[in-house]
Amino acid sequence: MDRRTTLKTLALAALATGAMGVAAPAMAEYPDRPITFVVPWGAGGGTDAVGRMIASLLEKDLGQPVNVVNRTGGSGVVGHSAIATATPDGYTIGMATVEISMMHWAGLTDLTYQNYTVLAQVNLDPGGLMVRKDSPYQTAADLLAAIKSGADGAFKGSGTGQGGIWHLGAAGWLLSEGVEPAKSPWVPSQGAAPALQDMVAGGVDYVTSSLPEGRALIEAGEVRPLATMGEARLGIFPDVPTLKEATGSDWTVGAWRMVAGPAGLPDEVTAKLIPALEKAYNSAEFQEFMTGRGFGMVWRPGAEAAAFMQKADEDFGKVMKAAGLTAN
Repeated sequence: MDRRTTLKTLALAALATGAMGVAAPAMAEYPDRPITFVVPWGAGGGTDAVGRMIASLLEKDLGQPVNVVNRTGGSGVVGHSAIATATPDGYTIGMATVEISMMHWAGLTDLTYQNYTVLAQVNLDPGGLMVRKDSPYQTAADLLAAIKSGADGAFKGSGTGQGGIWHLGAAGWLLSEGVEPAKSPWVPSQGAAPALQDMVAGGVDYVTSSLPEGRALIEAGEVRPLATMGEARLGIFPDVPTLKEATGSDWTVGAWRMVAGPAGLPDEVTAKLIPALEKAYNSAEFQEFMTGRGFGMVWRPGAEAAAFMQKADEDFGKVMKAAGLTAN
């Protein structure tokens, strides 16, 4: 080998060694820094409580802080937007609630289920139908017959604000029974608790909300539950029939909570978060927390939860259009 060939060989070896020396470092395994967990509703509420429990359990499993941030305002739009518009790297996730399937129909936002990577559903609280203790209506069928035969406006319902989840619960039920929702006017309220008190006082004839929200008054004998709007009877109210059992209606509705991130989360992120969420869901700590507070428990991972959200969006759109609650 001559001198020129030897120098060329050494130069190439040096270049190869240098190239290896400046190679990009391997990416750190997710997560390698704190995660922000957005809750679109105020501190102290049900969604906040569930979100904080989920965050604390994720923190233990993932080995990184999971910091809950309440982003309220705009009837849920502000917080849901914060999740959807975050960088899709897994470091901002949050709790998407049933309102995401309603807000865009009402013209409050352009956000839909398509703006999210749905990681898991962890909760479903079916709606319920309740009357006060001295109501003459002993069953949901009795109340339905009275509404059908009564004068327009004779029977008033309440349970949430105009166009809220329990308003849709009532409207969907009436539509499923061939009754125009306008026949039974909705009285807006600031939630189930004040609506139930108004009903007990005689201000409205019935309330639709989750039965756990009426639990204290039911157990006190002030309120009579007529039906659950879920697919099955509730364990805490085993004697209360489903609407299907009570009137033959196929209508079901519930308030739900899902953990989600912005659309486009990498596979390596979802592959870490979904099993971590399932582990949190199945933990004794989470199970005791949820059942002790009367929250309905449902586990749907990833694609299954996303399909559920899509169907909810379609169903709510139909009901809101029929009830005149859409923006156009």
